[in-house]
Amino acid sequence: MKIAILGTRGIPNHYGGFEQFAEFFSVYLVEKGHEVYVYNSHNHLFQEKTFYGVNIIHQNDPEHKYGTFGQFIYDYNCIMDSRKRNFDIILQLGYTSNSIWFFLLPKKKSIIITNMDGLEWKRTKYSKPVQQFLKFAERLAAVSSHYLVSDSLGIKKFLKERYNKESTYIAYGAHPFSNPNEEILKLYDVQKEAYNMIMARFEPENNLDMVLEGVSLCEEKTTILVVGNHNTKYGEYLKNKFKSFSNIRFVGGIYNLEHLDNLRFFSNIYFHGHSVGGTNPSLLEAMASKALIASHNNDFNRGVLKENAVYFSNPEEVKNILLTIKKNNNLHFVQKNFESIVEEFNWNIVNGKYLQLFEKCVSRRKARNG
Repeated sequence: MKIAILGTRGIPNHYGGFEQFAEFFSVYLVEKGHEVYVYNSHNHLFQEKTFYGVNIIHQNDPEHKYGTFGQFIYDYNCIMDSRKRNFDIILQLGYTSNSIWFFLLPKKKSIIITNMDGLEWKRTKYSKPVQQFLKFAERLAAVSSHYLVSDSLGIKKFLKERYNKESTYIAYGAHPFSNPNEEILKLYDVQKEAYNMIMARFEPENNLDMVLEGVSLCEEKTTILVVGNHNTKYGEYLKNKFKSFSNIRFVGGIYNLEHLDNLRFFSNIYFHGHSVGGTNPSLLEAMASKALIASHNNDFNRGVLKENAVYFSNPEEVKNILLTIKKNNNLHFVQKNFESIVEEFNWNIVNGKYLQLFEKCVSRRKARNG
């Protein structure tokens, strides 16, 4: 099959979950003998034309000039290019800024499969008009794609109830981590199980403020590493709010997976504050790296972690977790989550499910066309 992946800033990953998935899945498809193309921003750090056999198509991306509006132009450029290439399948990751161009997608030539991501219109960082637009974009993507993928059972249920559209449930994945290296901790000036951490984009719905407020209330001043790009308006707000707490360390974005795996593995508590969306990639990676997870209490997170985590809904509960929970006393949670990665959320399993879906969709089209 000739397959395109669009909707991301490109591979290799230097940004987030969809980029991580696109990197792993595209390489997997090439290894299975397929011809694969991934669309990259023109200013992506990786400027080669191929990545482990994956063809890279750089397209103009003016987001650095125009902000969010630039994403719409980038997606337009990607879609217009896709019209010339006779792809069997176009996999769209997300719908935020590409669904308005649905009428330009080559739907007669290509099968359009869209991963619907989380409920983007619930994100509090967006104004009311933007939230209304995102609801509109979600509807466009849901009704215009040939097939939908939901990354959580909650999203699958929502798509059926809201749009009467079936979707294929395929979660994200993670690689089981089995090679801890305590030496890496020296690079971050921390010691085994003597620090906590939280990793997220600096957005209100990821509840960094809630977690750090709980840390500030706690008399016990264990270091917490705050991982993520903090050079944002919200990041500046948080850094200013907690500047007097020397144990709260904003370390910036870390994109070295070996470093992240080791930091999660050797941490005492890994806080996961995400409250919007489906199966979050960073949560699965924390499970895969044998972290003890304290999670924001919501249906999306409980759907993945079940009873194998401690949960919080406010700063006081965060404080209580910090005072009472130790990793060594909760290794059964750690092991159960790791087993879930091996048995359900493994990248090989996830990639295989996507490929199965692709093959089924192509077979259906061939059967219809005689």
